[in-house]
Amino acid sequence: MAFPYMEAVVGFMILMYIFETYLDLRQHAALKRPTLPKTLKGVISQEKFEKSRAYSLDKSYFNFVHEFVTILLDSAILFYGILPLFWKKSGSFLVLVGLNEENEIFHTLAFLAGVMIWSQITDLPFSLYSTFVIEARHGFNKQTTWMFFRDLFKGICLAILLGPPIVSAIILIVQKGGPYLAIYLWAFILPLFQKESSGRKSRNLLPFSIFL
Repeated sequence: MAFPYMEAVVGFMILMYIFETYLDLRQHAALKRPTLPKTLKGVISQEKFEKSRAYSLDKSYFNFVHEFVTILLDSAILFYGILPLFWKKSGSFLVLVGLNEENEIFHTLAFLAGVMIWSQITDLPFSLYSTFVIEARHGFNKQTTWMFFRDLFKGICLAILLGPPIVSAIILIVQKGGPYLAIYLWAFILPLFQKESSGRKSRNLLPFSIFL
């Protein structure tokens, strides 16, 4: 009998979700305490503490919903074979536009583009709510709707510009790397992550992260 790898992966994901939710619940309970901690007395006022607590509670409630929906979607994607379906449809798309679906680079890029579009669509309601409801409620939002979608569009354009060359290079390294594949791939990928972590991560870079 074959080992149920998919069920094991989904089970591990759910266990991690339960554990992280348990930690979040403990933090949420601490946030609900109305009294100023002794360590903060004399550092911030009760008024500022209340504002900070209200904001953190709103973010906490939002996080519970977001994480719950995320684990449901991720589990469904694995159980119902959504990723293989994306791969098949991306091949059909290549044929439709006159490209060779057997070309591994083209096929991978088309697949990742589909995944990126899916990710943007499913995450958009949460981004909008976080920015224009939670952040606005507490006076932190400085964006207009136009600015929000402009930044989102810039991020997608950045992904389209930078993603394909990087993915293509990774695939070529895998194809040609031979016995030193791990070393070549590590040497190529490591600087990319160092540049990303050294800079300030913004919404503009989020679509690009799907290619890494």
